[in-house]
Amino acid sequence: MKLAPGTKLGPYEITAPLGAGGMGEVYRARDTRLGREVAVKILPANLSGSSESRARFEREARTVSSLNHPHICVLHDVGREGDTDYLVMELVEGETLAQRLVKGALPTAEVLKLGAQIADALDRAHRAGVIHRDLKPGNVMVLDDGTVKVMDFGIARAADESSITQHGMLVG
Repeated sequence: MKLAPGTKLGPYEITAPLGAGGMGEVYRARDTRLGREVAVKILPANLSGSSESRARFEREARTVSSLNHPHICVLHDVGREGDTDYLVMELVEGETLAQRLVKGALPTAEVLKLGAQIADALDRAHRAGVIHRDLKPGNVMVLDDGTVKVMDFGIARAADESSITQHGMLVG
């Protein structure tokens, strides 16, 4: 489902597409209640009929909302409008680490700086019992000020779950 600019999901008005992946489409939107720009992630129409996909989407909301760290994307809200499930997150401006790496190798000092921030974010998640399970350059945003935000906890699991993955299962 592609959302057109002007589409409303609760108090959020879609302004532009930002990207899409296997578990969601992300849009820039305006929070009409608080007057701020946000990112809205929707569960694609081809997955919204699946109770398993909806449960995974809801689990992402619970997982991300339990984390509070300067290098982890903040979840502001979760909702459902008609048949559309959505998450509302902080709008992170910058480029993915994958986009940055296309430009060439990073200087050692930058690798150390970004790596330390990513490790700090993952440490916070692990201390909260959350394992990301899909950490890759496309899920790390590099902000204009040189800091990072770890994104997309869509396939994360609580560390105390009895079976994080099934043997031989490819995840992410």
